[in-house]
Amino acid sequence: MNKRPDTVARRRAEKSGRRSEWIAAQWLRLNGFSILASREKTPGGEIDLVARRGKLIAFVEVKARAKTDTALMAVTAKARRRISAAAAMYIARHRGLADCEVRYDIIAVAGWRIRHIANAWRDGE
Repeated sequence: MNKRPDTVARRRAEKSGRRSEWIAAQWLRLNGFSILASREKTPGGEIDLVARRGKLIAFVEVKARAKTDTALMAVTAKARRRISAAAAMYIARHRGLADCEVRYDIIAVAGWRIRHIANAWRDGE
């Protein structure tokens, strides 16, 4: 029985996404963050990575593309609203984080190249 091409492509995309999230998590660790959660699911949506450094919580969207610029452009306004809503739900579930500063980051991965945009947007943008 042959696998459907869309299933094969979906599996490849899933594998690429997981690899890119692993790379992004290592990058954050090397920059002093601890990873609190990965692929965190909330009623508002999924957050790729939740990272903490001191009193800073970074909600990180990871995008993998052939070029880092293309990956950065893939984080749409709709995605930003979804991530912001999911982050609010995450903070509400983890009350010990309520006094932390919140930041939204994007990490673009192209092969082994990484581009980290810290504070990529603010709530309401």
